Amino acid sequence: MKNLTLENITSVCGGVYHGSADALALEVTAITTDSRKVEEGCLFVPIVGERVDAHRFIPDVIAKGTLAVLSEKTLENADFPYIQVESTLQAVKDIAEFYLEQLQIPVVGITGSVGKTSTKEVIASVLKEKYCTLKTQGNFNNELGLPLTVFRLREEHEIAVLEMGINHFGEMSRLAKIAKPQTCVITNIGTCHLENLGDRDGVLKAKTEVFAYLKPDGNIILNGDDDKLVTVQEYNGIRPVFFGLDTDREVYADNLVSHGLLGTSCRIHLGEDAFEVQVPVPGRHMVYNALAAAAVGRVYGLTNEQIRAGIESLETISGRFKILETDSLMIVDDCYNANPMSMKASLDVLKDAEGRRVAILGDMGELGKDEAALHEEVGEHAGTCGIDVCICVGALCKHMADKAKAVNPKLKVIYEPDRESLLAHLGGYIQEGDTVLVKASHFMKFEEVVKALQEL
Repeated sequence: MKNLTLENITSVCGGVYHGSADALALEVTAITTDSRKVEEGCLFVPIVGERVDAHRFIPDVIAKGTLAVLSEKTLENADFPYIQVESTLQAVKDIAEFYLEQLQIPVVGITGSVGKTSTKEVIASVLKEKYCTLKTQGNFNNELGLPLTVFRLREEHEIAVLEMGINHFGEMSRLAKIAKPQTCVITNIGTCHLENLGDRDGVLKAKTEVFAYLKPDGNIILNGDDDKLVTVQEYNGIRPVFFGLDTDREVYADNLVSHGLLGTSCRIHLGEDAFEVQVPVPGRHMVYNALAAAAVGRVYGLTNEQIRAGIESLETISGRFKILETDSLMIVDDCYNANPMSMKASLDVLKDAEGRRVAILGDMGELGKDEAALHEEVGEHAGTCGIDVCICVGALCKHMADKAKAVNPKLKVIYEPDRESLLAHLGGYIQEGDTVLVKASHFMKFEEVVKALQEL
């Protein structure tokens, strides 16, 4: 890893080096916090968690050939190099910031309330048409996950697409200090993490902290159809590029035609240019994600044909509106996370599906004092959007179920108090030929519901 010698690592994280002076000039081959993934020549960073203090694994990783370890403790009689630091978590962030500076590659930083991951996927799919691209995997988008993503970069990479997720004020500043993006993309400002951020204005304030570490020659790409983001006029002389469905935007789409679960075709306008494209994942929100990717592609010199190819070759990932077909069902696996905005967007896609349209919806977390009203809001949408069955699961979803029944007495609404009760009765609710949407916040563990549906 470029310039990540033990000497530089010690300096960057303000640590104290213990070990042979001869090893100081050695570069580590990788950095990991997972003792199961250590390799010869790597640096192991033990994180102190709520349940496990990973310092206990230090003897094991040394036996596997680890070059050195970080430690918050003095390691008595250590016969291997280690760097003692005050906080291993802070050290990880400091090292990641230094390492990214050594590589000198552009970073596209993506944040927003809804659609960060799917937007990241489309942007990376577009950029790979021209560049060797590294993207965030899974949910590695927080103060530990972002550094671990950075550590996957190697000198052959030409650009990094990094997702940045937060739920408190100040977090985005710490993430942006590591990433120092050349291009910032914000998807929208929604009603999530309100228990910490207060309201949508608080969400806007927290998300736009990312601008503080934007490169001086950087780019800001925003959803211009979002009433909060459109108020951002410039930052340090950088004028945002707005995308949306409004034809006043610099990047916009028209001629939208839904093809149900097969996606949406549209025409994307980039300034004076325009091209037809098939967005292969269903939903109006995916057109917005494609527009963000088109705007990023234009920034980095891709042709219209390369942008089209990148959008059309997009592959979905588990838990993020992934379509699963069985002999009897079409399952929409969207169970990774949920908030009111994304829940309603998914319901709008479900209504265009074939067969009986069944939504299995679970509790949404981190909504603060208005959580009951926000669940009712989704229930009202479920009752009026044109689906056939709404199964609401969890304590908070009682509000959703009651509201859905109230606005549409003809809609078949089923309430289950928890996931276990749902799983016990699931077979009696589902019929052959159904299209079933599964969506809830991650803590509901609805991947078990998806698995059970596949086994029906």
